[in-house]
Amino acid sequence: EMAFKMKDFADFQIPLEEVVKATNNFHNDNIIQHGRSGRGIAYTGQLLRSGKEMTIDARRFDCKHGEGDLEFLAEISALSDLKHTNIVSFIGFCDEGDEKIIVTKHAAIGTLWSQLDLPNLTWEPRLSICVGVARALNYIHHERRDYAILHCNINIHTILLDDNLEPKLSGFEFSIKQFGYCKDQVCFCEHSGRMRRIDPAIEKTGGVTDMSDIYLFGVFLYEMLLGRRIWIDGDVDRHLASLAIYNFENPETLQDIIHPYLWNQMSPSSLAKYSRLAYSCLNEDPAQRPSLVKIVRQLGKATLLQEMHQYVGDRWGHLKFRLSDIKLATNNFSETYRIGVRAKLDHFDVENPSPMKGDNLVVVKRFPFGDK
Repeated sequence: EMAFKMKDFADFQIPLEEVVKATNNFHNDNIIQHGRSGRGIAYTGQLLRSGKEMTIDARRFDCKHGEGDLEFLAEISALSDLKHTNIVSFIGFCDEGDEKIIVTKHAAIGTLWSQLDLPNLTWEPRLSICVGVARALNYIHHERRDYAILHCNINIHTILLDDNLEPKLSGFEFSIKQFGYCKDQVCFCEHSGRMRRIDPAIEKTGGVTDMSDIYLFGVFLYEMLLGRRIWIDGDVDRHLASLAIYNFENPETLQDIIHPYLWNQMSPSSLAKYSRLAYSCLNEDPAQRPSLVKIVRQLGKATLLQEMHQYVGDRWGHLKFRLSDIKLATNNFSETYRIGVRAKLDHFDVENPSPMKGDNLVVVKRFPFGDK
């Protein structure tokens, strides 16, 4: 049956000898990603196709005694019919002897996992990456004509980055096709058990839905927010939802868990919108999780707020006061200091960031702005 189905994708087949030549016989110097959770090892190389040389990534499936056949077929079946800016570009596959290899266009930077805790991945590009992944999910869930694809494997290892930090969703080996007549229904498959460790809703239904991908996306959003990996020994923190709820209800605690280099860059309003979205994606009730259309829209707003914050900081940063200083000067916005009473506030000189000696009488106007 496997061989019969592979005939449907014969046009994408690449001879093993060409992949071997491209990767210098799978030389260690060509390794770009070591195997993880059965995903096999990925190599880069130069492949000659139709007279043109291209840089490729070749991932060898870790197949033993026929294990991985279904995953291999699932990835080919999905990628061969997907074309999107934020999905890895499928070139072909090799299926000869014991070798099962997926060949895709090279992602110059590699996995998001390798970049997650690096200071040069600042908050603004992180937001852009999140938007790109959300658009890829919206495409596979809703923009297919006769079927949807549930990814079931969204994580920092399956999101690749090109040299412009544009995200490319990969790792479709656990994906499920939902045809029109069964959309919005629970899918039962052998991967449901693996997913159950992650999405608590699956413990009740026994299967996955499009909302299972939303939960995984919420985990991903939290990892991007914290600047740290949540995955521990191949499993996700079982208390992540509780952590999300606690941080959402007590936003002042976010500073304790977000990496300092990220915290210092963030717009408070952008952070508030982003954290609210991440929290809603992790709702234990799938019906209460946001749609991808809403996710893309909210991430866009968070990005705009961050850009405005950055612009104001670049242009008028020298005029900015710390909130703690203003609260101290106004006795935490005490009624005693309302309109008509001037509070004492240390003023910061443009040329000298330290407080000037002496007190300056100022008027502080507090805007009734909320993150709606």
